[in-house]
Amino acid sequence: MKHADDGRDESLAEVFWSVARRLRHLTHETLEPIGITPGQSRAVAVLMRHGVMRLSELSDHLRIAPRSTTEVVDGLQERGLVGRRPDPADRRATLVALTQAGQDIGEAIRTARAAEADRFFADLDADDRATLARILRTLKA
Repeated sequence: MKHADDGRDESLAEVFWSVARRLRHLTHETLEPIGITPGQSRAVAVLMRHGVMRLSELSDHLRIAPRSTTEVVDGLQERGLVGRRPDPADRRATLVALTQAGQDIGEAIRTARAAEADRFFADLDADDRATLARILRTLKA
């Protein structure tokens, strides 16, 4: 028998989106003291992982429109976290790279997000975490 108050009436998708909302809220709380938006945080993470790249490549990695990428990079550049320069292979293209301050913020975000994840997933044992990670990687593909 299903009971409305125990969550059994929720579909798998509803439960998934509820967890995603909790994670998104936690991310906003984690990033607020650092003074960076989630979109900027994602851009910093991509640049840390892949290094210097064209704005168009960053757009592809972030899966957002080039105009939105420009806005994200503008905000990061205003804070001194990235620099722009012409691409020597194609002067029409612009390269984006993290500054040292950007690298430092990236490390701070990485540390804060790891602590956030540890707290969020603390109720799961190691086997459950591994199973969840495997399932999410399958769905992500």
